[in-house]
Amino acid sequence: MSQYHHLDSDDASVGIVEKKFFTFAEPPNPMVLTSGAELGPVTIAYETYGTLSPARDNVILVLHALTGDSHLAGFYSKEQTKPGWWEIMVGPGKGIDTDRYFVICSNILGGCMGSTGPSSFNLATGKPYGLDFPVVTVADMVEAQKRLLDHLGIKRLLAAIGGSLGGMQVLEWSVRFPEMVAAAVPLATTSRHSALSIAFNEVARQSIMADPNWQQGNYHDGAKPDLGLAVARMIGHVTYLSDEAMRQKFGRQLQDKDAFSFNFDADFQVESYLRYQGTKFVERFDANSFLFITKAADYFDLAAEGEGSLAGAFAKAQAKFLVVSFSSDWLYPTSRSRRMVQAMKKNGLDVSFCEIQAEWGHDAFLLPNPRLSELLRGFLDRVYQEERATSGGEE
Repeated sequence: MSQYHHLDSDDASVGIVEKKFFTFAEPPNPMVLTSGAELGPVTIAYETYGTLSPARDNVILVLHALTGDSHLAGFYSKEQTKPGWWEIMVGPGKGIDTDRYFVICSNILGGCMGSTGPSSFNLATGKPYGLDFPVVTVADMVEAQKRLLDHLGIKRLLAAIGGSLGGMQVLEWSVRFPEMVAAAVPLATTSRHSALSIAFNEVARQSIMADPNWQQGNYHDGAKPDLGLAVARMIGHVTYLSDEAMRQKFGRQLQDKDAFSFNFDADFQVESYLRYQGTKFVERFDANSFLFITKAADYFDLAAEGEGSLAGAFAKAQAKFLVVSFSSDWLYPTSRSRRMVQAMKKNGLDVSFCEIQAEWGHDAFLLPNPRLSELLRGFLDRVYQEERATSGGEE
């Protein structure tokens, strides 16, 4: 019987945490990217939660979505009021229980929250990279994470978990380093973007590049392309919600319930909401990073790892899989997850699949969901017990 308790308390937090940094690929040994371009030095920002077991067999790597970062849970100070982005799932007694597991989360390569990206300084020029930054792929992001784990002395992951773009990284981990991944949990994700997904990303990118302040990516010494980035965020945010979520949250409610303004102010509450989301986003994110990360997501195609066959790609995998989709997610619909599950089963992999009924669209994996918490808790417990039994360890 497990000695660990399950609190499920909103107050159960990992507490005060610290962002750390790891730098590698120092000259003359740069990181060679998928494109063939070379990059270095490379810094990865990361955070850890919980305690690493003596056997180093309790490690969970959490991969973040498009605009996330390494700040997965907890607070940087007692004064901070907003916790990490998955506070509801990561902590003592939660779905990912930090009383039991050692959890790692890093900011992706190409990001702007401490990891090397287009806003980082290029040692060759003494200025931010801008568009001189090489185009990176999901595979490059995973390779950088592997370097971090090597640095930390982690040879095997109990699980890799992530939603959306984070789920793509989970899938990449499962076929690129199969011997390292005991379990893989891709949430609300896809093995490749549809034309619709690519189209939304392209419209968002064009909104940034059409901003006069973008200056071909060289805006760091002057006004930033805030308007273009805000519109890009608004476009993205629409894809993260569902029609039903918008109906329930906003309907056609007006900001001023008495009358239309008869101008182009935000008459409807949904307009005001999107404008607010766009304005808040520009305070924390870099426009060029948005361009590079969305391009990486568009380039991702797991079937390419299997010479065009998704089943061929999963032939490389060894992990136990828990695949989760959400009923109202029209960006990465359940049909995409079912296709992955079929390809996994063709290879005789241990696969669990669940479509969770949720009305909030693609973002549902980030919102409180007891069903998802229980699924994760039960799956991780099973894998942990099986891994320890195989290695001869004891609970």
